[in-house]
Amino acid sequence: MTSQQVQPDLLAAKANNTAMAAQRSKAETLAWLRTISGELSTLTVKRLEDTLPWYRDMPPGRRSAVGLVAQNGITSFITWFDDPSTTPWIASDVFGGAPRELLRSVTLQQTLQLIRCTVEVVEERIKGHGEELREAILLYSREIAFAAADVYARAAEARGLWDARLEALVVDSILSGEYDDELPSRIAALGWQGRGEVCVVVGRSPRILDVDRLRRTARHLHADILIGVQGNRLVVVIGRAEPLEDDKEHSTMSFMEITKHLEEDFGEGHLVVGPEVPSLVDAVTSARAALAGYSVASSWRGATRPIAADDLLPERALAGDPLARATLIERIYLPLSDQSAELLTTLQSYLDNGRSLEATARDLFVHPNTVRYRLKRVTEVIGWDATGPREAMILQCALILGSIKGPVPKQRKAQRNLP
Repeated sequence: MTSQQVQPDLLAAKANNTAMAAQRSKAETLAWLRTISGELSTLTVKRLEDTLPWYRDMPPGRRSAVGLVAQNGITSFITWFDDPSTTPWIASDVFGGAPRELLRSVTLQQTLQLIRCTVEVVEERIKGHGEELREAILLYSREIAFAAADVYARAAEARGLWDARLEALVVDSILSGEYDDELPSRIAALGWQGRGEVCVVVGRSPRILDVDRLRRTARHLHADILIGVQGNRLVVVIGRAEPLEDDKEHSTMSFMEITKHLEEDFGEGHLVVGPEVPSLVDAVTSARAALAGYSVASSWRGATRPIAADDLLPERALAGDPLARATLIERIYLPLSDQSAELLTTLQSYLDNGRSLEATARDLFVHPNTVRYRLKRVTEVIGWDATGPREAMILQCALILGSIKGPVPKQRKAQRNLP
C-alpha cells in the first residue's frame, strides 16, 4: 500500500475521531449543564432580587411566576443546546407556563431586563467552558427576546381588538340611549380621561380612517375621544381631559374649536356638532341632536362646516325631530310667554308682516319706535334677533310650534316665574 493511499484513510480516521470527541464534549457539557441548572435558577432569582426593584416589590405569587419563567428559560436552553432545531417551540414554551395575569403586571421592558439578568448569570457561570457554549447562549437569548416581543405583540393586538369592540359597544349605547349599570365600568376600562362636559360630533367617515392621528390630535387639544363608525357615518364623542402637570395654564377650548381641529380626519360633507351636555352618561342628548342635524344639514344652503346642531333647529323640527321641537318651545316660546303679552304679539305681527317695522306698527296701532323697543326686548329675553332672515325663520318656527302646543296654563306659568 502506497503512502498516497494511506493518507486519505488517516485523514478520514482523524476527522472521525474529532467528531466523536466533539460529540463526547457536547454530551459532557449537556450533562454538566443539567447538573447546574438548579444552581443557575437560584442564582438568577437572587440576581433579580438584588438588581431589579420592581421584582422585589412584587407580591409573592407574581415573584414566583417570574422565577418560573426564568427557570423555564434555563431548562429550555439546555434542551435547545442539545437540538437547535427545536427553536420555534422551545422559545414559546418559556412563556407558556406563566399565568396570563403576568402580562398585565410585567411590561415588555421588565421582561427584557429579566432576560438580560438570566443571560448574565449563565454567562458568568459557564465562563471558561468554550466559545461554542457562549455563542449558543447569545444566539438563544436572541431567540428568547424575539419570543418575548412576539408574546407582547400578540397580547397588544388582542387588547387592541377588544378595546375596539368595547369602544364600539359604548358608542352604540350612547347613540341608542340604552344604558345599563355596566356602562361606567366599560368607559373606565377604555381609559377614558374626559372630565365634565361632553359633546358628540357626526360626519361622514373617510375612505381610510386614521384613528391614531385622530386620537393624537385630540390629546394635543387636551381632549379625549371615543370613536364609532356607523355605516358611512363617523361618530366621535369628545370630552375635555385634564391637562398635564406641566401644562396647567392651557386655555379651555370650546367643542366647536376642537371639532375644527379634528375636521380633516372626517370625510367630505357636513359635520355636525351636538350640544354640550354635563357628562358622558348624558351624551345621548347630544348624539340625537347631532344625528338629527346631520340628516337635514343639506337642506340649508348656508350650512357651514362644522355646524352646531342647534343652528339647524327649524330643519330638524320640520323633519319631525321631537328634541328640536321641544328645544324651540323651551328656549323661545315659553320664555316669551312668561313676559308681557305685548312682546309675543309684537314678534308674531313683525314676522307675519314680512319684518316691516311700519307695517307692524300699523297693525298694532303703535309707533315704529315702540316696535323697535319691543323687538330689542325680545332679543334680550331669548337671545335671537328677529331682524335677521335666518333667525326670523327660527323664531317663526318656534312660534308656530308653541301655538300648536297651545297656551301655557296659568298654574304652570306661575310655577315658571318662581325663583
